Amino acid sequence: MKLVKKIFAAALVIAIMTGISATASAQSYRNSNGSYMGKVESDGTIRNSSNSYVGKIERDGTIRNSSNSYVGKIESDGTIRNRSNSYMGKIYSDGTVRNSSNSYVGKIESDGTVRDSSNRNVGTAKGIDRKYAAVIFFFDLL
Repeated sequence: MKLVKKIFAAALVIAIMTGISATASAQSYRNSNGSYMGKVESDGTIRNSSNSYVGKIERDGTIRNSSNSYVGKIESDGTIRNRSNSYMGKIYSDGTVRNSSNSYVGKIESDGTVRDSSNRNVGTAKGIDRKYAAVIFFFDLL
């Protein structure tokens, strides 16, 4: 079953990144208590718990806020930059997240569990691309 979930998540990420229309529903993100915080739709649109538009991560990694203004970018290697192209941090392929000082700030586990620098569970982003989850949980861009 885990393999099926991983394959589905990978297919969803590929669909989002390549612009292929996906029939999958939006994936929710939750806080450490399991309370619904919002969702990421298949086109990269991010909504909060009130279903209000808070931003979007486009196929090329461009990050836009609720006013549709450019606020940053996720590069293909996981590097995250702000609107002035300053390095904010990076999410690595294993889910490790580091800030601009290269300090460990947390990790997005393969099952979507989000952990802070003290390894405390701060939320879940099951089925959401780790790069998107890093922006939502660790970088104040939206």
